[in-house]
Amino acid sequence: MNLELAMNRSTVPASSPHSAAVRVRRLNKWYGEFHVLKEIDLHIDSGEIVVICGPSGSGKSTLIRCLNLLEDFQQGEVIIGDTPLTRGAACVAGIRRQVGMVFQQFNLFPHLSVLDNLMLGPRLVSRLSDAEARALAHEYLERVRIGNQADKYPGQLSGGQQQRVAIARALCMRPRIMLFDEPTSALDPEMVKEVLDVMGELAEDGITMLCVTHEMGFARRVADRIIFMDQGRIVEEASPQAFFDNPQHERAREFLSQILSH
Repeated sequence: MNLELAMNRSTVPASSPHSAAVRVRRLNKWYGEFHVLKEIDLHIDSGEIVVICGPSGSGKSTLIRCLNLLEDFQQGEVIIGDTPLTRGAACVAGIRRQVGMVFQQFNLFPHLSVLDNLMLGPRLVSRLSDAEARALAHEYLERVRIGNQADKYPGQLSGGQQQRVAIARALCMRPRIMLFDEPTSALDPEMVKEVLDVMGELAEDGITMLCVTHEMGFARRVADRIIFMDQGRIVEEASPQAFFDNPQHERAREFLSQILSH
């Protein structure tokens, strides 16, 4: 991480290294007979930017989907802030308010305008008035640099614009943690940069971010820590410099040689 970015983020109180945003202990998950997550232990500090990478099928997306109860897990413990995850309705609702998520596909409501897509959650979940929700939506559309698209419908936007709407929609719930699941994988190459630029700006704000991505340039530039997964396990954790310059695990070396050669 460059010095300017580190200085910007150091001014954010949420970045205290003593404040845990996510704690995962001995997490195991199966799909039927398939053991997809194996004894996962993970600790994420508030304000930390963590990139999760690894080959397809290694359990990356399943792991972050377990962190906001989009996926059940059979064994282990997940704690978000001070809240242990359970399947109770109150817990699910509380976690969804704390943890925003951006998916590979944009998952916008096509029949609603951009503005209405953003207002929906604050009105229904946070119980904001129409005026409050509208002001919040406009604030975050400006934040992701598409304030002039508020009255359009998703189908009228480019893929990169739609993904930025999805990011703004998640931010409208004012989450403590943002999860990104391959947020650029559905985009044409020329649209990837605009989404990664917005994510980089969020990192400067000090929000806790976990991002599953193969965008290694973004990982090297923005992440505090790289987590490499293979066959359902975390096999390597390191700073970006250590991971890219001197990966310790043979599978990590193979992964980097393949992905960086493209």
